[in-house]
Amino acid sequence: MAKPHILVLGAGFAGATFCKKIDTSRYDVTLVDRQNHHLFQPLLYQVASSGLAVPEIAQPIRMMLSRKRGLKILMDEAKSINLDQNLVEFSNRKIEYDYLVIGLGAVTSYFGHPEWERYAPGLKSIKDATTIRRNILYAYEKAEGETNPEKRRELMTTVVIGGGPTGVELAGAFIELAQHVLARDYTEINPAEAKVILIEAGPKLLGHMHPKLSESALRQLEGMGVDVRLNTMVQDIRHHEVVLKDMAIKAGNIIWGAGVAANPITNSLSIKVDRGGRIPVLPDLSLPGFPNAFALGDVVSLVDPKGQKVPGVSPAAIQMGQFTAKLFNNDDIKETLEERPEYVYWDKGMMATIGRSKAVAQSGKLRFSGFPAWLAWLFIHLLFLVGFRNKAFVLAQWIYHYFTYRRGARIIHSSEDLDNANGKEMEEPKPKD
Repeated sequence: MAKPHILVLGAGFAGATFCKKIDTSRYDVTLVDRQNHHLFQPLLYQVASSGLAVPEIAQPIRMMLSRKRGLKILMDEAKSINLDQNLVEFSNRKIEYDYLVIGLGAVTSYFGHPEWERYAPGLKSIKDATTIRRNILYAYEKAEGETNPEKRRELMTTVVIGGGPTGVELAGAFIELAQHVLARDYTEINPAEAKVILIEAGPKLLGHMHPKLSESALRQLEGMGVDVRLNTMVQDIRHHEVVLKDMAIKAGNIIWGAGVAANPITNSLSIKVDRGGRIPVLPDLSLPGFPNAFALGDVVSLVDPKGQKVPGVSPAAIQMGQFTAKLFNNDDIKETLEERPEYVYWDKGMMATIGRSKAVAQSGKLRFSGFPAWLAWLFIHLLFLVGFRNKAFVLAQWIYHYFTYRRGARIIHSSEDLDNANGKEMEEPKPKD
């Protein structure tokens, strides 16, 4: 007798965890991802700021799940989902399923201004991180040979938009890169004079955290030299220019860290999604009207039975993957919806790193900042990083960076990269006819 077929979309935290936990002796499982690797997204900002190399925060999916017998892995991109026909269409094939698990994650959202993406890359993928790193490094290389003081200042100015964890971490990393790493290596410019500007539309940084931690993050960033501008709305983004209500800022690099939305494939579903494309799942994480389809991670909109709004963070995605695999393994999947267990989010806390020995963290009523929070951040991220080799390499890099202020991942590694930086990113685009 054929085993039921589970189709899993995405090898992020949710999908990979589900595949690790599911009993493949009872189910045929197919995992499909458009990449061949699992990415540890919380450390992408360190790749963007030259702190880590790509292989240190990614692992091949096949290696990660090599011990899972009965699991089929395909590299392809999902294009549409037909819930009524139990069918998913990919770039190169169509696959039928008995059960569907959607864990495709989030993409950068520009709040109705997709044209801004050309001038202000987001940070959701390896390509994003390496593009940002290339452009940051190239701006300093170009500034070294620039004789116009005004143009040199522009090249050495970086604007980060968004005061959430991504924006805070990038701003802190970029100012440290300029002041303590690059400052040793140039003769014609002084990278210590570089400007990093962090723009936040709201009244505080890290709006999801306790006000005291938001204030601490602000003090720590400003103490490092970051120019933080709260209650500041971006009106427009152009080539090397951020337009505010009362002024425009010229910058060699503009980075977008202000918003995310669910993978656009959710718009192909025959159910209503929210403004960010997230799926309003039932308490068991199944889709309304489709008890054989589940959504996990960043594509989910859910308030759990305790009244907690489940955040789009990696711990929640991991928990959802574990919960759903348990539904299948315990045969709860065959019960009626009313009899299925309900997912309850376990909030283990939140944290954000700001710089060397600087961070903020909270867990329940416990709140701390500075060096203790930074140590906690290091430990937690090493704990969840996939693969012993990755843990060892990242730990070694962090120890080396801490004592030397040196970062090794600073190579503009091909002529194509240089051409792209010099053309598409660094020079004014030609107007269309």
